[in-house]
Amino acid sequence: MIFFHKKFSLVLVSLLVLLSAKNSSAQKIDTVGTFSMSAYIDAYYAYYTDTAGPGNYSKFPSISPRQNSPSLNIAQISMQYNAEKVRAMAVIHFGDITAATWAPAPYNNLMEAHLGFKVHPKLWIDAGLFRTHFGTEFWLPSENIATSVSIGTFYEPLYESGIRFNYDPTKKLEINLFLLNGFSTFIENNNTKSVGLGVTYATSDNSGIGYTGYYGDESVPGDLLKHMRIHNNVFYNYTKKKWKVQVGGDFCTQQNSDIATHTKTAAMYSALATVKYQRTSKCAIYARAEIFSDPDGYMSGVILDQQAKMTGYKLTGYTLGLEYKPTPESYIRIEGRDLQMQEDQYLFYNDGNAYNARYEFMVNAGVTFDLIKNVLTKKGE
Repeated sequence: MIFFHKKFSLVLVSLLVLLSAKNSSAQKIDTVGTFSMSAYIDAYYAYYTDTAGPGNYSKFPSISPRQNSPSLNIAQISMQYNAEKVRAMAVIHFGDITAATWAPAPYNNLMEAHLGFKVHPKLWIDAGLFRTHFGTEFWLPSENIATSVSIGTFYEPLYESGIRFNYDPTKKLEINLFLLNGFSTFIENNNTKSVGLGVTYATSDNSGIGYTGYYGDESVPGDLLKHMRIHNNVFYNYTKKKWKVQVGGDFCTQQNSDIATHTKTAAMYSALATVKYQRTSKCAIYARAEIFSDPDGYMSGVILDQQAKMTGYKLTGYTLGLEYKPTPESYIRIEGRDLQMQEDQYLFYNDGNAYNARYEFMVNAGVTFDLIKNVLTKKGE
């Protein structure tokens, strides 16, 4: 596995900038560009049998994290500029998703912001702040079949910063290579750089497969032991007529992270399968099954089981939901989920009693709409 020292990274960035500048001097960069702006809003009500207390977030705070408190998941504005050889995007967001899961200040309200240059007919180089390239599911309800995300998705990286090499050799194949500051962070957190990889291939008009990977040392400054993390994800998507299927799984290892000695390699795995049936043009039903196992707790954290032994989280989950779409750009969803921890893991609390299961119920309503759509900019000089 390759790691990049900070000095080497600076040299690499400088070479890329020079390459872009050389290409720019030979050709006009800004021909005719378009600028667009859109908005997305999701409001919710949620109830959990795991008591969080007034004003607090539930365990695994991701989508709809407040209990018994009608609230706003997200209010988001996206801005995008596209030209022949230059592109840029910035997304600003507010709401409970932002407060519960996103990066700390100064980037808490910035979902992503990056710009890119086309240095070859099939190669773009982008730099800045990105939403994660990783995983089977996306993060926002509007992008997924289900409203909630699986526990495996919750422990995947959410956001990242660095440089992206976007290569599209064919119409069916896309390859993205990342030089990153670290795992789910915008700001450099140690003295090494990490690498990310994303590959997707359209096997047909109705299906596609993909692989996403993260490779980086998660050691904190001053730690004498290396914590090399290798996180792999594979997924498969299928859509045809009234059916939509999504299947994926993660397998992650990390050096010197076992729960007993902290000198052995620890491993976690997760998987999910989601199916959606479009009953009518506006009504659909969906279901998801998930598993998550992190026996050494290096990602999830540790708890004491019934034998007073430290262990990481192990659980299964089942989700069932109904969706109604008043318009193609909007949705109303009613969703329930059952999360079951391993028999001797009592993670959840209700009225002072400990339980190894939690039941969830949420109602969400969301809409996306254009504020400015594909406005032509002036031709570059």
